[in-house]
Amino acid sequence: MPGSIDTTSQDYQDADGESEGKGLRGMLDSVKSLVEFFYIKDVPSYGNNFFFTIGIYLLELFGVLAVTGIVMVIFGPYWWNLTAVGTFFRSIHLWAAEAFVTLIFVHLFVQFATSSFKKKKLVWVLGSLMLFLVFLEYAFGIGVQGGFVSQWNAKAGADLWNGMGLGYWINPLNMAAVLSWHIAIVPILLAILMFGHYMLVKQKGLSKPYRKDIPYSMVPANHKTMYRRMVYVLIIILLFAVFLRSPYIAPITIQQVANTTPNVMAITLISEFNYSSGTATYLDTIDPYTFSTRNAYVTEPYSRYLEVTGSKDYESTLLNESPSALNSSLASAYSYFESNGSISEGLNSSNPAIVLFSQLTHMAQTGLYQDELSGSIQNPLNETYEIRFLADSKALDSYGTKYGLRTSQWGMLKAGSAWWQIGSYWTAPYNYMEILTAGIPWWDDLENGLVALVAFALLIFFPFIPGLRDIPDKLKLYKIFWNKHTIPEMKDKNRKKR
Repeated sequence: MPGSIDTTSQDYQDADGESEGKGLRGMLDSVKSLVEFFYIKDVPSYGNNFFFTIGIYLLELFGVLAVTGIVMVIFGPYWWNLTAVGTFFRSIHLWAAEAFVTLIFVHLFVQFATSSFKKKKLVWVLGSLMLFLVFLEYAFGIGVQGGFVSQWNAKAGADLWNGMGLGYWINPLNMAAVLSWHIAIVPILLAILMFGHYMLVKQKGLSKPYRKDIPYSMVPANHKTMYRRMVYVLIIILLFAVFLRSPYIAPITIQQVANTTPNVMAITLISEFNYSSGTATYLDTIDPYTFSTRNAYVTEPYSRYLEVTGSKDYESTLLNESPSALNSSLASAYSYFESNGSISEGLNSSNPAIVLFSQLTHMAQTGLYQDELSGSIQNPLNETYEIRFLADSKALDSYGTKYGLRTSQWGMLKAGSAWWQIGSYWTAPYNYMEILTAGIPWWDDLENGLVALVAFALLIFFPFIPGLRDIPDKLKLYKIFWNKHTIPEMKDKNRKKR
């Protein structure tokens, strides 16, 4: 009607706005309800203490590791190793991992000291399995970084897995396989175990004192304090990432070896050709390196060299010699390169062996040799050929010594050469065992691995072993965490005595 005001449109808009507001509030309420479903409502009076809330900080760190890990996978190795932002993310990832391992040890000790496993055996078992997976996850994480330390750990880890007879299934030299373990298999298993572990704790509540002389009462869980501590944990991780950056040592390449120590390159090629290299003579519980080193490191790359240069085939000339003449040519070539014979002069030698290995060394100096090795394996992320060759040339050992990584496993898991790197402190017992047993002729990686497995088995089944499970109580370790500073009732009890 003329002069009337049509409020229908406005009513619809108000209704829509109100509906949207309710929808948003409803969604937030649903999220809040879901979060509160996982809350542990009531805890013993010491339950709000930091040491009894470590589980939530471990969950937080797991989330930080997942987020930073996903971001790094999206942008790739160049980004996380060689750009400022990528290095920052890698540093957050490193320090979150360091904090995760450290806190899981503290958490384990708290449960051990208070004998919480006596009433929650399955919770202890799941936690012990998680610790084992965390070790694997950290090792695989160092392996996928992409620098020299990754190469070192890959070679050392491969020796360890081969010694334990598991090298066919776990090959740290295959970057694609290691990446799969690190970003999928182990995290999924960890997430499942963490969920089961937490739900058991939620169902049964925090462990209560098993001793009658420890007074306590049930109080509401202080979630605000826990959230505040979570913020503190995140701030600490970020500060460490800013001021103590994750170190990066560029990977060593075969091209680098050929240019800096060309004679070492040539001598290594001779050892691959006559099957005397470390890879050709590899001996452990299993030998996954059954490929022909002559074919992999000489024949196939050389065929590519001939294709590119159109040179005379000196390998065929060498192989057409009689066995005695062949051995004589190889011995002469070895002496030539060991005496620092010139690679450029070797190209014009009358000895076909000297020419052959001089040509391959020259090929390696251009970078074509390593490209050919990478291309000879269908999976370009499988670095078995390259790392085994670097190990045969002793270049890995030389660089390892330079950066403080000693012997085949000593130094394994160390994230870099910086003085503040603490990444290998939890492997110290295993490393010392290796040093102590190094002089025993029949003792090798298999025996070391078996000792480590027995130690983990004892940890997993600790709650079920009579006598052993009573050690924390006999040592009165519970007093470290159950005392007047953590339990208000004990403080009141002491006041009454006065």
